[in-house]
Amino acid sequence: MNPLFIKLFEATTTVAETTTEATTTSTAAVEESSKITWADIWNKILDWSIHQGVRLLIALVLWFVSFKLINFIFKRIARSLARTKADATLSKVLLNMGRIALKILVMIGLIAYVGIETASLSALVLAIGTGISLALQGTLSNFAGGVIIIVMRPFKLGDYITSNGESGTVEDIKLFYTYITTPDNRVVMIPNGSLANNVIVNASAKDTRRVDVVMSISYLADAELAKRLAKEVCSNNEKIFATPAPFAEIGEYADSSVDIFVRCWCNREDYWDTKFYMLREIKNVFDQNGIEIPFNQLDINIRNDLPEAKEDK
Repeated sequence: MNPLFIKLFEATTTVAETTTEATTTSTAAVEESSKITWADIWNKILDWSIHQGVRLLIALVLWFVSFKLINFIFKRIARSLARTKADATLSKVLLNMGRIALKILVMIGLIAYVGIETASLSALVLAIGTGISLALQGTLSNFAGGVIIIVMRPFKLGDYITSNGESGTVEDIKLFYTYITTPDNRVVMIPNGSLANNVIVNASAKDTRRVDVVMSISYLADAELAKRLAKEVCSNNEKIFATPAPFAEIGEYADSSVDIFVRCWCNREDYWDTKFYMLREIKNVFDQNGIEIPFNQLDINIRNDLPEAKEDK
């Protein structure tokens, strides 16, 4: 065999053996490195606790203290505004919005402190907000209605309003709902979107109110006496204003009665007491003076001069 060929074969064999040994060594190293022991896991947990865990603990403490401090500060501000007799409706809404906005800023700052990227978080919140906005279009209309009510202020806290078939005293105005308490102590939550787009009757907008009462008397009764007696009842009550003077006139000739319209003025807070007083006392004075208050009745007349009646006989 050619000596040159023998040397070339030996060199090739040596290189192959060297490559095989290197491959075996690297494989063993990879296998060795891929083995995870409990010591490695503990070291990783300990390393995370030292670096990130401390940050998370500090963030939680700051979150608790910050929220407590924000609530304390805004409560003090609310008390100061109450002492200065600031507008209760606007003050409450602005304080609630400011408290929420400040808490959101604190949360964003703490998230950034812990190490979470706020840019990706903002993108996630934006995507979620877009999906929610598409699903909750009615809720967004309530939000827009709340903004309109806060800005235009058709009513304020403590006002007695009527809207959407409900009447009551305004207890609270939120961004999405307005809470009213009915006279029988029920709490009604009216959506602001519906409230802002419907008729609102505010019975507390003025300091005085007119009380209207309709008293029906018989056609045989003395209408002039009834009017005079109704005015005297009004003049005997200190809560009823002398100016404008009480009013009593014939308002309508109904099917079985003459309707007397009685009107007078009083302070807003005396409205119901005055109305009940008039209904009670005018009825009493009418009874004392023989003025009949009619009720629905049916008169039946029997005629014997009809052809059918004669045939029956």
